[in-house]
Amino acid sequence: MSHKQDAFYASVLRNFDKAASMTEYPQGLLDQIKACNAVYQMQFPIKIGDSYEVIEAYRVQHSHHRLPTKGGIRFSHLVNQEEVMALASLMTFKCAIVDVPFGGAKGGVKVSPRKYNAEQLEKITRRYTVELVRKNFIGPGIDVPAPDYGTGPREMAWILDTYQQLNNGELDSAACVTGKPVAQNGIAGRTEATGRGVYYGLRELVNHKPAMKKLGLEPGFAGKTMVIQGLGNVGSYTGLISQEEGDAKIIAISEIEGTIVDQKGLNITDLIAYRKENGSILGFPGSKTLENRDDWVGLECDILVPAALESQIHKDNAGSVNAKIIAEAANGPVTADAEEILNKKGCLVLADMYLNAGGVTVSYFEWLKNLSHIRFGRMQKRFDQNTKLNLVNKVMEMTGKTMSDTEKSILTKGADEIDLVRSGLEETMVSSFNQIYDIFDGSDKVTDFRSAAFICALNKVASDYMTLGVFP
Repeated sequence: MSHKQDAFYASVLRNFDKAASMTEYPQGLLDQIKACNAVYQMQFPIKIGDSYEVIEAYRVQHSHHRLPTKGGIRFSHLVNQEEVMALASLMTFKCAIVDVPFGGAKGGVKVSPRKYNAEQLEKITRRYTVELVRKNFIGPGIDVPAPDYGTGPREMAWILDTYQQLNNGELDSAACVTGKPVAQNGIAGRTEATGRGVYYGLRELVNHKPAMKKLGLEPGFAGKTMVIQGLGNVGSYTGLISQEEGDAKIIAISEIEGTIVDQKGLNITDLIAYRKENGSILGFPGSKTLENRDDWVGLECDILVPAALESQIHKDNAGSVNAKIIAEAANGPVTADAEEILNKKGCLVLADMYLNAGGVTVSYFEWLKNLSHIRFGRMQKRFDQNTKLNLVNKVMEMTGKTMSDTEKSILTKGADEIDLVRSGLEETMVSSFNQIYDIFDGSDKVTDFRSAAFICALNKVASDYMTLGVFP
């Protein structure tokens, strides 16, 4: 295992140790919480055309203090054991912060999805699932995967189908994986969940007057300038929702093909449509292209959102950051070395383990839906709607006033599944922010938001271990 200074896993361990030193838990307990409990590396053959390829893949279960374990599956040619261990570790702390009753896990398959067609990717996904079933590394009460970088609802549907073929008749089999298509036991709002969670988390921070005073910013989302690196699922939904619901001004987007800037603000809806049609963000009307794609790091803005891969802001470029808030929409985009530099510059790093927990939160709702075998809202939507309608009609009758059908429908609307999912996600992100900020603001020892988030998670995980009697 490499322990070079900027390695992702080394950064996670370093951040853990920093936060752990601010607590008074026994060292043995901290060592147990820190360690990855189970690491499964596999190699399996897949026939591609007339030849065979040996695929390298992983599943890491970081902590079994709560079951099932939970975490996405990443398809990337950069996948390695260290990376998957780091991501699994973050999942444990992420679940604890947002009070989702899972242990952390993560999966990785070392393939570049762009190099394979849909049929070949299906073969790889199904065979990976078979390997997980063989070793008892998947199941509704054991380990529940989800999408991550390079995967989506399609791959989750393949995983579900393969699992059900191998576990015929299992009543709760649909809960073996989350992030599925809505039509195949998924849940409304899952696709946007991580980006929407980023928006809710950022909104709480920018509306927090003491926090904004420390940063020298005015409270409120409207007009805040944002730079987003990555226009994939997380980056695009973060941008769309921040613009539509928060009235943020997004002045730059960086993608693999380059970085574009427009100080007047980029319309993200139009940009996504432009990229879909042209295959690139470059040349978007009104924008300028930076000569060096990586210069997104140094653009002057209020909020910098790295929403792509880990270690994007490191010790060599952290000094050029010109933002007050770094919003970690991706997993581990700021290395431990970089964060030390940013903290000295007075930046606030809104840590990934809190900020991008929207995905696992809504995955939890999907898991609950699968176990209960009923769509959210089905039982109460019409009852609530009819109750409100009766109340409105009675008020109209008593006052002699009338209202339009549109006004009446707004006042009497019952909650759909998407409404309940968004409400639950908003409540989760708001309450979790307050828990973390209380630690951040209430201790002289805690000097950064990430340490506060780690301590928030540690308090909950340690409590579970001690309740179990493992560490009396």
